[in-house]
This record gives sequence, C-alpha cells and structure tokens, in this order.
Amino acid sequence: MATTSTTGESPSLRRTVTTTGLFFFILGDVLGAGVYVLAGEIAATAGGAVWVPLLIALLLALLTAGSYAELATKYPKAGGSSHYTTRAFGPFVGFLVGFCMLSAGIVSVGTLSLGFAGDYLTEFVTLPTMLVVAAFLALLAALNARGISESMGANRVATIIEVSGLILVIVLGVVVVARGDGDLGRLAELGTPENGPVSAALAGAVLAFYSYVGFETSVNIAEETRDPARSYPRALFGALIVAGVVYLLVGAAASAAIPTEDLAESTAPLLQVVTAAGIVPPVVFSVVALVAVANGALLTGIMSSRLAYGMARDGLLPSVLTRLLPWRRTPWVAILVTTGLSLVLALTGTLEVLAGTMVLLLLVVFTAVNAAALALRRDRVQTRHFRVPAFLPIAGIVSCLGLATQVDAEVWRLGVPFLALAAVLAGIAAWRHRRRGTPAG
Repeated sequence: MATTSTTGESPSLRRTVTTTGLFFFILGDVLGAGVYVLAGEIAATAGGAVWVPLLIALLLALLTAGSYAELATKYPKAGGSSHYTTRAFGPFVGFLVGFCMLSAGIVSVGTLSLGFAGDYLTEFVTLPTMLVVAAFLALLAALNARGISESMGANRVATIIEVSGLILVIVLGVVVVARGDGDLGRLAELGTPENGPVSAALAGAVLAFYSYVGFETSVNIAEETRDPARSYPRALFGALIVAGVVYLLVGAAASAAIPTEDLAESTAPLLQVVTAAGIVPPVVFSVVALVAVANGALLTGIMSSRLAYGMARDGLLPSVLTRLLPWRRTPWVAILVTTGLSLVLALTGTLEVLAGTMVLLLLVVFTAVNAAALALRRDRVQTRHFRVPAFLPIAGIVSCLGLATQVDAEVWRLGVPFLALAAVLAGIAAWRHRRRGTPAG
C-alpha cells in the first residue's frame, strides 16, 4: 500500500506489525492496572452496579477511538495527538495538547504509586505510604533509565500476568455467587445517598474512563503497521471491545461477590473477591496485582519521560531535559524530573483525585483530537485511510464535555494549574514558531 501523502513525507520504518500483533499491543496497553485499584472507588461513587459506569466509559472511549483511527491511518507517520492538533489548529493548540498528555502521564504514575502502596502490599508488609511510594518510584526510574529493551521485556511478562489475574477474578466471582455467598441483586443498585442514578453513573464513568486510556498511544506504531488503513481500525476497536468485556465481567464479579460498602472502602478491591472465594491464597493474587500496578506505572513513566525529552528536543521545554546517560542513551534528566513530579503528586493527593485529574487532562486532549478529525477533513491525502461518519467526532466532543461537567471540584483545583501552565507555555511556543517562521504541522 502506498504511504506517501501530500506532505511529501517518506517512510523510515519497516512495516512489520500485523493486525494481530497490533491488537495485542493495544490490548496490553489498555488492560492495565486501573481496574485493580479503582473498582472500589467506582463502587463508592456509583453503587453496586459498577458495570454501568464501565459500560458508559467504554462507549465514550469508542467515540474518540474513531477519530484516532481516522487520523492515524490518514497520517501514519504522525506523532500522535499533538501532531494532529498542530496540523489542524496551529502550534498553540498542539503544544497545549502535548503538555496535557505529558501532565496526564505524570499524574497517572503518581496514582499508580499510591495504588501500589495500598492494601495489596499490606498482604506482605505494612510500611509508611510515603516510604513505599518513594522507593517504588525510585526503582521504576532506575529500570526506565537502564534502557527501553529491559523495560519492554519486563512489560511482556507483566502483561501476561495481569491479564491472567483479571480472568482469575471473574472465575472466582462466579464461584462465590454459585455457592450462594454472593448477591446478584447488587448489580442493579445504581446510585448512592449523595448521588441519584444518573449522576452516579456519570460520576462513576469519569473514574472508569481511567481504565480505558492507553489506546491513544498506539498511534505511534501506525507507521510500522502493514496496511494501516485496514489493520489499525480493526485492531483498535477489537482491543477496546475485548478490554471492555473483560472489565465489565470483572466489575460484575466484584460487585456480586462483595458487599458494596466493603468494596468501596478497599484500595485492593479485587483482592476482596479472591479472599471471599477462599480458593487461591490472597498473597498469590496480591503479587499479580502488584505486578500489574508496577507495569502500568512503568509504561506510563516511559511515555512521560520520552515525551518530555522529545518536547525539549523540539525547543518546547528546557533543553536540560535532553541530556542522556552516555552509556545507556536514556533521558536521565527527563526521567528524574517526571518521576519527581509524580512523587510530589502522590504524597499530596488521593487515589480518587489523582485518577480524576488524569481523566480531566485527557478529556482536553480527546476533545481537541475529535475537533481535529473534523477540521482535517479538508486536507486531502493520496493514501487510502479509514473514515468515520462526521457525527461520531461530534458525539466524541459532546461526550468529553459531558464527562468534564461531572468532574469534582477538588479535581478541578488540581487540574486547572496544569491547564494554566500549559496555556502559558503554549503561548510561548506559538510565539517562537511565528518568529522562526516554522509552518504549523
């Protein structure tokens, strides 16, 4: 298939990734650690019908995935969300989106470090949260700095382990219900004393949305995919749907097996299912969960440090972030800075607030990408590409704005400074582009 577009770009990477390979890449990225630590928070917000916010979040994620599928196949050499929005709206919006992606990654690592220090770890040892978070992030930074090949090797093993853990929870939840110790009636309990059914479902969907993020990073592999116009949409939508089915079954199993109030109070909600089943030793599942959380934090930490390095190399962030370890060729300054910011956030925030903040930042990114999909329809390219009906990006924008109205005030208080800083730096970046006469996109 031809890969040349009207931009004059030529391919520099071999197209070796198959549809199946891309499917598992995306599935491994989406089936991360979010549900391991957030199922309890969703129950506290939405009630026993945990599956409802998970389903809403899946449907909303699919809307924005349509825009990513169109843009990734239309510009298979593109650099992701920031590139699309720069092409559509110029360097100000492009930088704003890139900075929000970077901030979301830093916040996510802080969120997962708190999850690592929670009830899963206390199955083995009880230590001060501050100490655990600091040690955990230091070890992740060391692995990140050691090299990408070592990190990706660890990711492959961890992905198999974490998917196995989710399947185990589903099976054990069925066991608990089958022997009469569960309550399927909880699956219909939507709402809390503070929130009615509709507001509970939407507020829960904000947290549930965290579990589906990760698919947006797959656009960076589109250039290496064979026939991306055919393979990428199939792999993307297929992986999201499979992940959604797994999450819905996990949420239903946890809710049916464990009383809602117990689920809501736990930072290790899925461990409650394992304990209730009494078949698998809780310490075994705790190992699985800790591996899943660590893997999610590692992958996000790699993305954040490389994004910071890339933005600095392009002159959008301080040049000190481009410094590399001479013997490992990894961006050690970017790793230290992004890890340090994650540490500060983890020690000053809560699991729910940090997860909500990451979702808020990504809602800004997804709104801009949906808008870019509409704006760039005027840009004709020579390649065959996937195309979604125009109403889907519009629905994606509406859904993102709708979710933003459900974000708690405390989350806005943490998210607004990120957005304000992004706007200031974006203004500087746009000004510098104009002075250099650099064409947008």
